[in-house]
Amino acid sequence: MPFHSLNGRSLTCAALLSAALSACAPAATRAPVTAPAPVATPAPTPAPAVSFEAMPFLSETPVWSFASAPAMTIDPARSYRAVLKTDRGDITVDLNAKGSPVAVNNFVFLARHRFYDGTRFHRVIEGFMAQGGDPLSADTARRSAWGMGGPGYQFAAEVSNGLRFDRVGVLGMARSQSLTSQGSQFFITVAPADFLSGGYTVFGQVIGGQNVLASLTRTARSTAQGEQSIPGAAADTLIGVQILESR
Repeated sequence: MPFHSLNGRSLTCAALLSAALSACAPAATRAPVTAPAPVATPAPTPAPAVSFEAMPFLSETPVWSFASAPAMTIDPARSYRAVLKTDRGDITVDLNAKGSPVAVNNFVFLARHRFYDGTRFHRVIEGFMAQGGDPLSADTARRSAWGMGGPGYQFAAEVSNGLRFDRVGVLGMARSQSLTSQGSQFFITVAPADFLSGGYTVFGQVIGGQNVLASLTRTARSTAQGEQSIPGAAADTLIGVQILESR
């Protein structure tokens, strides 16, 4: 049974009136909140551009034989590049003097003595690499001996630097079976060849002229019977190598 109380009704009305008045009352004035000014982050300072200068040649004509390996003359604190001038265009290589100082020093020494002038990319295999640097390849009459020449000395491979043949355009030192049989011959990968990593010296990377590298005449192919020469393939010429040094 509902129970009505005047006093209760009065209290309820009073409460409702109080709530309504509170809702209609002006809000308390608050001090404006000022957001902190954003802290400007300075833009990173770009690294200064490295400039390169051509190193002078040490001979007017090619020198193709030496009595011993060269003394260390490069500065590993500097950067070095090599521009391989071929009859198909230029290939620019960044030389890794810190990772493979002996191989880079050797390449710089030979190039500055014009050792590579007129030699050929005598062994270029599709899907593998392009090999050059044999002084015998400058003489077409000695074609049967191409790939067997050197500068008159040999030196050891640098295979503990962690550098790999895991991409196109890696520059490496060619050698025979022994790790101490490096001389003047080099190769550039035209496809990743990571199976060579740890067994051959990596000493550079192509940074320009990749299209020239790709266009070199293939002189041999890999078959189930082994490597076979491609009849009539004319090896491209390495006109010369210009060494650049950072300043």
